[in-house]
Amino acid sequence: MKATGIVRRIDELGRVVIPKEIRRTLRIREGDPLEIFTDREGEVILKKYSPIGELGDFAKEYVESLHLAMGHTAVICDKDNVIAVAGASKRDLLEKPLHEDVELIMKRREKVLAGNGSGTLPRITADDDGETYRSAAVVPILSAGDTIGAVVLLSRDAGVSMTNTELKVCETAANFMGKQMEN
Repeated sequence: MKATGIVRRIDELGRVVIPKEIRRTLRIREGDPLEIFTDREGEVILKKYSPIGELGDFAKEYVESLHLAMGHTAVICDKDNVIAVAGASKRDLLEKPLHEDVELIMKRREKVLAGNGSGTLPRITADDDGETYRSAAVVPILSAGDTIGAVVLLSRDAGVSMTNTELKVCETAANFMGKQMEN
């Protein structure tokens, strides 16, 4: 583990402040849930909790089905990272932090159909140069009234435009994933 050189004391209520620099680096915001656990050496570990991450295996199977049915790259992400990919190099997308474009779509609870002349194409990951994909459909996953992630269909082909069909497929997948989290 990397030492940060920052020391904090626990107050009388058992609280400790996570330094701003660490919160910024790990993209931890006020109200974000954290998992707290210990390892065998007695170290306390704080990990940003991803409710949709619990459905990781299910999400992988779902994106495989979306890719087979639609022929597009399929992605499921939580609020911070891509958690499942099918139809593209996992190295390029899997576990990559999301770009602000997708975070904003989720925050606004928008359904986006973009590319090939229809709307501005959102960048998917933080290192996306905006040149990789030509069209996209993005729908936030809602569970118990909270946005917990998104379902994304992407195409690299210049001649392919996402239609309302792709948007409806993403919406169906997002609704299904949201219901799975509620159960």
